[in-house]
Amino acid sequence: MSTPSHLSWTGAADGAMEGTPGSMPHATQLPLVDADLLQRYDRPGPRYTSYPTAVEFHEGFTGDEYAAHLGRLPAADPLSLYVHLPFCRRRCTFCGCHVVIAPRRDVAVKYLDSLERELELLSQHLPGRRQIGQYHWGGGTPTYYTPEEMARLQAAVRRHFDLLPEAEVAVEVDPRVTTREHVDALVELGFNRISMGVQDFTPAVQEAIGRNQTEAETSALYEYCRERGFDSINIDLIYGLPGQTEETFQANLEAVVRLRPDRVAVYSYAHVPWVRAHQKRLNTDLLPSRDTKFALFARAIRAFRERGYEQIGMDHFSLPDDELAAALRERCLRRNFMGYTVQRAPHMVGLGLSSIGDVAGAYAQNAKKLSAYWEHLEAGRLPVERGYALSDDDRVRRHVIAELMCNLYLDTAAAEGLFGIRFASYFARELAELAAGPEADGLVRLGDDALEVTPLGQLFVRNVCMPFDRHLREKPPERPTFSRTV
Repeated sequence: MSTPSHLSWTGAADGAMEGTPGSMPHATQLPLVDADLLQRYDRPGPRYTSYPTAVEFHEGFTGDEYAAHLGRLPAADPLSLYVHLPFCRRRCTFCGCHVVIAPRRDVAVKYLDSLERELELLSQHLPGRRQIGQYHWGGGTPTYYTPEEMARLQAAVRRHFDLLPEAEVAVEVDPRVTTREHVDALVELGFNRISMGVQDFTPAVQEAIGRNQTEAETSALYEYCRERGFDSINIDLIYGLPGQTEETFQANLEAVVRLRPDRVAVYSYAHVPWVRAHQKRLNTDLLPSRDTKFALFARAIRAFRERGYEQIGMDHFSLPDDELAAALRERCLRRNFMGYTVQRAPHMVGLGLSSIGDVAGAYAQNAKKLSAYWEHLEAGRLPVERGYALSDDDRVRRHVIAELMCNLYLDTAAAEGLFGIRFASYFARELAELAAGPEADGLVRLGDDALEVTPLGQLFVRNVCMPFDRHLREKPPERPTFSRTV
């Protein structure tokens, strides 16, 4: 197996840091990656949106337990609020989200009634009227709803919560169904960040994944959002889709940088047909090989760095004046179920089907089926289906993994002060494992008072974090669970 030549750069193979903390090397450089390294670290592993991961959630955690955790939240702390709007007109075969395909609109209108009822229940269990520092509509396709229906939902939220003046108010949109009237309504409703799903503009790839979306319609929507005053726009791309080649993906990258969004998310396609049965419709013969898939991401890194973007965490890029880049430079970047964030609010409440809350040391996930979701609400119960209360050990490991995933740096002395541990003895096994593998391969530097992920290690940051995952070590999944790390 040959090494793609464009994955190499002339310089220190250990990926020595250059520039500001957390930064990658100069735009014309890429860390040295060869086929042996890819093979060594290409394994199933979590993306660590949370720790412990959702695999550990269980049905023994109920709505009553969630209510108790909600009641423990300090009244003065602002919250993050995620609203899941799961409806789509048709299914994209690559999608890994919890969606409901609804050609008819009546079920979606009924869902708005349910959200209003859940808001009432949540407010009953929260001490005082709460302020929101981060607010996000995700999907599904939030702009499946009409502008009038979106206004109805926003009014319901504002009946129970106050949005802070500096709140991040974000929404995901599908350019294929989002009209200028939708954009006008979002502006009037106070949204200030917008994220557009693109995935890939190549017609053959779109045909393979069941998503037909032209570059022209996406560009037109982007320009109108700028015209209406959105000063933060994100575009989503996915690499590893059927039919993608380096040449076609390069054309996608050039199309995106011409628009110059403030942020770009370049996600690795997660092929998990054992979780998302509709992915079985994809022609797996068309999926890029491991080496080609990695080469696609390498092209993305080069394309965005050459245009002045900074790489954020695992798979995001932002302009240098974006607050994500500033947070990374200051090593205070955070990550939650809504993505990388400056996290103005330490606790997150989820609203709607399958949404996840993270409050007072516990995760709570709502029912994933509409029938079960409605049944809970009709009975006057919070629609929690499963969850997890963190142990003291979980809290320590969550901090370690979050710092490495977000800031590529862990101050071990600070961790000792936070949790009352001696880091070297508490994590003796994990440090030995890192020394034998990731440190020897140049992915991480282990110092007396810090762990630092190298530029090379940023490409494999999930692998760097996995040794700290006690659950993964003690009870590895009996069947496929996670997507591959490469």
